[in-house]
Amino acid sequence: MSARRLTSLSAPRGTGLSVESVAIAVAAVSMAAASMVVVPGWRGVAGAGLACLMIGIAAVDARRFIIPDEFSAAGFVLGLVAAALELPDAPGAAVATAALRGIVTALALFGLWAAYRRLRGREGIGLGDVKLAGVAGAWLDWPSIPLAFEIAALAALTACLARWLVSGRSIRATTRLPFGLFLAPAIWIAWLGETLLPQILSALDFGWSQW
Repeated sequence: MSARRLTSLSAPRGTGLSVESVAIAVAAVSMAAASMVVVPGWRGVAGAGLACLMIGIAAVDARRFIIPDEFSAAGFVLGLVAAALELPDAPGAAVATAALRGIVTALALFGLWAAYRRLRGREGIGLGDVKLAGVAGAWLDWPSIPLAFEIAALAALTACLARWLVSGRSIRATTRLPFGLFLAPAIWIAWLGETLLPQILSALDFGWSQW
C-alpha cells in the first residue's frame, strides 16, 4: 500500500498535495522503517505494514471520524500472518491464539459500547473503534493490550487538555473525539515495545552479570 493511498482518504477532496499529506506520508515511512530496523526479517515487514495501516486509520479518523473497515480488516489479517511468522513451528496454534485475542478484545469493547449506549442513550465510542480493538488483540500479547489502550487514553486526554489551553473552548461530555487517532498509533507503539522488551531485558541481564 502506497503512502498516496493512505493519504487519499484523509485529504480534503479536490485538493493537491498538502502539508498534512506530507506529514502523514513521513510518519508512515518513518514508522515502517523503524519496524524493519528493529525487527529484521518478514516480521519486521509485517510490522511495517501495521505502521502504515495505523497511520492511515489515524489520518482518516482525525478528519472524518470514521475508521475504514478495509484498513481494520487488513490489520487483523496481517496480525494473524505476523503470529504465524513468529511461531513457524506451530503456525496454526499461533494464528488461533491471535484470532482469539482479537475476538475477545473486540467483544470486550463492544460490551463497553453497548453498556454506554444503554445507560446514556448515545454512543461513547464508535463501532470502528470496536473493530480496531480486534486488530490490537491480533497483534499484541495479553499484557500489552491494556497498555495500548492506556497509551491511547493518555494521549487523548493530553490532546483535550492542549485544545482547552490553546483555544479556551470548554470540553463537554458530548465533545466528539476521534479515538482511533490515538488508539491506532498506540497499537504499533505497544507492538514495538513488546518486541523490544526481550532485547532490553537481555542487555540489562548482561550488564548486571558483567558488573
